[in-house]
Amino acid sequence: MTLQQLTYLVTVAECGNITDAAERLFLSQPSLSAAIHNLEKEMGVTAFVRSNKGVTVTQEGEELLSFARMLLEQADIMQEHFGVGKKRVPKFCVSCQHYSFAVNAFVEVVKEYDADQYGFILRETQTGEIIDDVASGKSELGLLYLSESNETVLSKLLRKSELVFEELFTAAPHVFINKDHPLADRKCITLDELKPYPYLIFEQGDRNSFYFSEELLSMLDMPKTIQVRDRATLFSLVIGLNGFTVSSGIIDRKLNSPSIIARPLEMEGSMRIGLIRKKNVVFSRYADSYVKALKKHLSID
Repeated sequence: MTLQQLTYLVTVAECGNITDAAERLFLSQPSLSAAIHNLEKEMGVTAFVRSNKGVTVTQEGEELLSFARMLLEQADIMQEHFGVGKKRVPKFCVSCQHYSFAVNAFVEVVKEYDADQYGFILRETQTGEIIDDVASGKSELGLLYLSESNETVLSKLLRKSELVFEELFTAAPHVFINKDHPLADRKCITLDELKPYPYLIFEQGDRNSFYFSEELLSMLDMPKTIQVRDRATLFSLVIGLNGFTVSSGIIDRKLNSPSIIARPLEMEGSMRIGLIRKKNVVFSRYADSYVKALKKHLSID
C-alpha cells in the first residue's frame, strides 16, 4: 500500500467513475484500474462495484476510504510540519451544528491563512451528518452538543465510529426570540409561556429523532413546531411569526440579526457543547487555529 494508491482510491470515489478520475490524475484508465485492483487485493476488500454508469462505493469501501482520507491528511500534516515538498494549498473542513460562534471561529482561520489559493469548507448540517463527516474523514472536526437526553445514544455512536468528544463549555438552555416578542420583557421564560408560539427546530432528515435534535427540547414537548434546514430561515421565522428556538444563549448580532435576543429558559438540563474528532489523530495547523479561535469566542482559557 502506498500514499499514491490511497490518493487514487479517494479520487475515484470523488469522481464516481474511473475515466474522470484518470483524467484528473493524468493517468491512463488501465493504469488506474490496475492500481485500484492491486490495492483491493492487498487489503482484501472490494472497494467499488463497477458498472456501465461508473463505480459505487461498497460498505467495506467506505471504511477503507475513511482510513485513506485520514492517512493522507496525516501525511500532509507531517510534510507541512517538517517543510518537505512544495508549498501546499491550505485545506480544512469542519462540520457543525448551527452556532454563530462556530462561524466566527471559521472566519478567523480563513483570515489567518489567506492566500492566493485555499480550499476551506464549513458545513452547518444535521447532527448525524456531522458524525458521518468526521468518521469518514471528510471533516477534520465536528461541533455538536451532548445532554442527558441524547448522550447515551450519541456517545455509543461516537465510540462505534472511533470518535472522541472533547467538551468546550456547558451552557444553560436559552430561548432565542424576536426583540418585539410578547415575552421579550421576561427575565426568564417558562415552557407554558411558550406554548402559544411556534417552536422552530432544525430538520434532521432520516434521523429525525430527539436523540439527534439540535435543540434541547424534544419536538413532542410543544404543540406547534416548524422544521427548517438553515439558520437564516429559522431567524426569519423567529421575527415573522414570533417563533422561538432553544439553544446555548450565545448569539452574534452581526451574523444573525439585531432583532434576535436570548432569554434564559426555566427548565432542567444543560448543553455540553464540544468537538468530535478521530482518535489518536494529530490536528492540522488549521484545526489547531480553529480550536483556539473557538475558545477565544467562547472566552475559554
